[in-house]
Amino acid sequence: MDRTKIIEAAVAGQLKDAKDIPNLRVGDTIDVHYKIIEGDKERVQVFQGVLLAKTGRGIHTMITVRRIVANEGVERMFPLHSPRLAKIDVVRRGDARRAKLYYLRDRFGKARRLRDQRRGLKHTTGAQAPAAAAE
Repeated sequence: MDRTKIIEAAVAGQLKDAKDIPNLRVGDTIDVHYKIIEGDKERVQVFQGVLLAKTGRGIHTMITVRRIVANEGVERMFPLHSPRLAKIDVVRRGDARRAKLYYLRDRFGKARRLRDQRRGLKHTTGAQAPAAAAE
């Protein structure tokens, strides 16, 4: 058997299902529920922040999340298919035009915030009324 087939078979059992991972986009504010082991106890810690980057593919997919604690930026990288990752919730969708938001590291105050993503609103003229508004 080919070496790559053996590796793919071993990795396939480690991948999480698509239903366990929400549709994450760069710029979203997310809650990452991560299992922490302290001695003989295990608890879930929530890390809420802005998704700066997604890197890798397959089992090697990593996400970088940034939050501000006491006016200091804190970034954590999470492996997306880790068994310690309990769940991910999308708190709000951000409007980002870039694949990586590393420029947010240099911003502070209101300049650090991202706009909310538009909810499918289309600009129409007065003559063309949207179908949803007619109902």
